[in-house]
Parts: sequence; structure tokens; C-alpha cells
Amino acid sequence: MQISDLPYPDPGVPDARSGPRFLLWLGRGQLGGQLKSLCWGMLHFSGVAALPYAVGLGVDAVIDRDADRLLLVGALLALTGVAISVGDAMLHRTAVTNWITAAARVQQLLARKTAELGSALTRQVAAGEVVAVSTGDVEKIGWFVEAISRFLAAVFSIVLVCVGLLFYAPELGVVVAVGVPLVALAALPLLPRATQRADVQREKAGKATELASDTVAGLRVLRGIGGEELFLGRYREASQEVRKAAVRSARMWALISAVQVLLPGALLITVVWYGAALVVDGRVAVGELVAAFSAVATLLYPLRHFEEIAMAYSFSRPSAQRAARVLSLTRTQAGERPAHAGRPQPPAAGGDLYDPQTGLLAPGGRFTAVVCGDPDLAGRLAERLGGHPMDGEAGGDRPSVLLGGVALDELALDTARTLVLVQDKDPVLLSGTLRTLFDVPASGAVEPGAALGAAQCADVLDALLQSAPDGCEDPMDARITERGRSLSGGQRQRLALARSLVTDPEVLVLDEPTSAVDSHTEARIADGVAALRAGRTTVVLASSPLLLDRADRVVLIDGGTVAAVGTHRELLKGEPRYRAVVTRETEEEQRLARVELTGLDEALTEIEESA
Repeated sequence: MQISDLPYPDPGVPDARSGPRFLLWLGRGQLGGQLKSLCWGMLHFSGVAALPYAVGLGVDAVIDRDADRLLLVGALLALTGVAISVGDAMLHRTAVTNWITAAARVQQLLARKTAELGSALTRQVAAGEVVAVSTGDVEKIGWFVEAISRFLAAVFSIVLVCVGLLFYAPELGVVVAVGVPLVALAALPLLPRATQRADVQREKAGKATELASDTVAGLRVLRGIGGEELFLGRYREASQEVRKAAVRSARMWALISAVQVLLPGALLITVVWYGAALVVDGRVAVGELVAAFSAVATLLYPLRHFEEIAMAYSFSRPSAQRAARVLSLTRTQAGERPAHAGRPQPPAAGGDLYDPQTGLLAPGGRFTAVVCGDPDLAGRLAERLGGHPMDGEAGGDRPSVLLGGVALDELALDTARTLVLVQDKDPVLLSGTLRTLFDVPASGAVEPGAALGAAQCADVLDALLQSAPDGCEDPMDARITERGRSLSGGQRQRLALARSLVTDPEVLVLDEPTSAVDSHTEARIADGVAALRAGRTTVVLASSPLLLDRADRVVLIDGGTVAAVGTHRELLKGEPRYRAVVTRETEEEQRLARVELTGLDEALTEIEESA
């Protein structure tokens, strides 16, 4: 896989059981790239390893005044230089390719999982953690994948140097062969503590990132209530905690780096001291001593890769663990259907939507309103009606929602989302033009103009045109800022509603679609949605009398199950629990109303008796 071939046609199915297993799966998927990088790395480090021997041979040739041998040594040095240069350039190229392709694969997997889970993702994992995984963690995972081939090539060169010295200068080679493994492994006792401190730092950094993300997302609300300084103070404290943890982690890694410099230096001094004694005794030649000295000095370069691979794994392991946690999330607790289990056929158009858990029935082609006293219950119900219930709500004794008698959880994800579209309480508007906002999968039966009219977006279009640069005359070409921050809450809500109406799904589920809209606009929206969705199944979870009065059928959910069914006026008159939710009456107000009604009945009875 080359960078030009990205993105992957299919990033594959990851092993998300743990962080190390995920890294292993990622490495197996890049064996070709790793082998290329390893071969170029072996060429590069072979040149590095051959350099000391060439220098030693050159010294012997000068001492012996052998011009022919010196000429051959010069050719060998030139060949070694070419190997080092070409190998280093291609090693860097292939290693960086491994890094980028690994990071791209992880990002594709995360994007696919995000699309699969939809809004349910941020209810199972904090939004800040998702951002951290898809940015910083992806880079750390790519770093480890990229460092593997360089580390293996460095190990090859170290073995090559040690074995070569054992044959070239056995007495000095034994010292080097014993000392190099000790130097390479000397930092191992320090790694657990360094890893622990690095984990603490990343945990605190993740919390700070989540806090910053949540603060930015709610900045408008914070300004409205004067809570900016409070959250700024919290972020300042979290930032200082991250700084302190980073300093503690850096101290340990600095100690490891110092060990990696001190011990090779001590080995170099030992080789020179011992070799000088051997030269004086005539047991080794000067060229052999120079070769041994150059070999040990050269080994400082590949030995640094031991520290790098330790740091890369230390930083990538928790990153891979977080990525695996996100990738292991499923639409339901029961997980995916077995591969051998066939998918049922999509239901016929016009089927009823039925939730066995609550007993809610939304007849096909009708406008059904649902009233829940608990807003959280309404949100969970909306997710479940879309065929992707929250983790812990599905599987086992929790049956799936049925559309036309077919379980939504058993349908392919794309099919289920084509049939049922859920708009939650806080829909997201991506940055771009209004035209791109409506460039969504749709039946084509509803034009953007009709959807904007039904959602009462005339003032929104005017606002977008006013903020557009000169020369923009079509509101569809006006740009929307990130998350629509330049618009009010009601304007964002209406644009999101229009986008949902354009898709024209078989079933449209709206969770409080007009909670930020004034009553006059809300009444017109209710009429527009009812007219535009005529003959299509629409479920609105709301408590607004204006919306409820336009519904063909109103269902009251109390205690997690259906408590009453009827029209808005019928339930308002005969169902106290419904009236309490819709009119916001307190228990005392309901008691007084019952007393007044009882007194009125008694007065009417007395009048009838006297007559």
C-alpha cells in the first residue's frame, strides 16, 4: 500500500480485544511494507556496520605501506557510503509510508465506527476521548508501527558488528559481544516506571482535552450564564496537572537517555584501555584496535533505537487500548449477527413501527406524537426506534424494534438507516455551504425548497445571505460556520429539521425538534411537517401542545411503558398524568383543579334537584 493508494478500499476487521492485540493486527496488515523497510534498513545498517572494518583495514594498509590494498579500502569505503546513503533515504521513505498508512487505516476504522454508531457513540464514550483517539493517539500508533522495522534493522547491525569483531579481533570482540547486550538492556528496569508516569500524563492530558472540547462546545451557553471564568479556572488547573505529570515523565525518560549515553561511553573507554594494553603486548594490531574502537562508537547509533522502540511502545500501547475500546463498541450489547446468519428482507413500505419494550405503536403513514415525562427516556427511546439502542438496552430479554414485523437490529445498518432516520435533541451542522448541507442520501421526492419552507427557514436564509460575502445572491451558496455557531439555537434547529425532511425516509423520528423555537413559528412548523410528511410515518417526541395538537395519534409513556393513547384533546381532558407533563401542572394545582371540578359537579346536581 502506497500513500497514493489511500484511502483503503476496506480497512479490514480489527482485533479490538486489547491494545497489544490491536497493534499486532495492525502490524500483520502491513507485512509487505515492513519487509521493504526492513530490507532497506538492513542495507543502511550493514553499511554502518562495515564502516569500522573498512577503517581498520585502511589503517593496516597505511602502516604496511600497501598502496593496492589502500585503493581497495577506498573503493570499499565508497561502496559503504553509497549503501548508507541509499539505505537511509529508502528506509526513511518506507518507514514514513508505514507510519502514514497505519495511521490512515486506524482513522478509517474510527470513521467507520463513528458512522455505524452515530449519536450513540458520544453516549458511550466522551466526545473529548474520541477526538484524542482520532488525532494524537493515531499518530502514536503510527509511530510504533514505523519504528519496528528500524529497530529490527538496528538489531541486525548490532549482531553483525559483534559477530564480525569476534572473527576480526577475537580478544576485543569478546569484550564488545558481552558489553553491548548489557548496554542495550540496561534501561529495562527503568521502563515500567517510565511507562507508568507516561500513562498518568496521557490520562491527565486526555481529561484536559475532554474538558477543553466540552467547554468550546458549550461556549455560547457559558457566556450566557457567566460561567466562562469557572470553566477557564478548571481548565487551567487541569493544564497544570498535565504539565507536572509531563515533567515527571520527562525526568524518567531523561534518565533512560542518560543511561543510553553513559554506558556506551563506559564500554568505549573499556575497549580502548584494554585494546591499548593488547597492542603494547603485541597481541592485536593497531588496525584491529582502531576497528574495534570505531565499531563501538558506531554502535551508539543503532543502540538509540532500543530507547526509541521502548518509548514508541510505551506511548502507543495506551493509545491502541483507547482505539480498541472505541472500535469494540457495537450497536447492541449482543454485538453483530454471526456471519452465517442471513439478513432478513427489508419490510414493505407503510409498515407499522412497534417497540416491544415500551409497547409503543406508530401506525404506518400516520403522524404519531410521543410524550415522556423523562427527557432522558425520550432520548433513549428515539435511539431505540432508529434500530441502534444504547449499550445495555439490547440483547437478551430486550427485543428489537419492529418495522413492518421485521426487527431493525437484524437488518443491515445501511438498510436500517435508510428506512428510519432519527434526529436527536442536538443535531450537528457541519461547516460548508447550505447546498452541501442538503447533499445527503435522499429519496428525491422532497426538494430543499419545500423542506426549508416546511421548517420555516425564511429568516435563516436571510441571515445567511447577510453574513455572506459580496456577490453571493443564492442562499444555497451561503456558508455555514462550524456547528452553525453564527446562528441562533432555533435557526440551527430548523435547518437540521429541513435536512431531515429532505431525506424523506420511510420513518422519521424527531426528538424535540422545536424546543428552541417560539410558539408562533412552532405552530407553522407543525402544520408544515404534517403536510409534507402526509402518508409517511412520522414520530415526534415532544411535550409542546402545538405539536401534539397536530398529531393524528398521541402516546403517553409513563414508567417506561405506554400509559395512554388518544388525541391531544382527549388525553388533556381525561388523563391527569398527560396533563401534568404537557401543561407543567404541579400536584397541588392538579388537586385544586379536581376540587373545583368536584364542587362544580355538586352545584350542578343541586340545581337539577331544585328544578
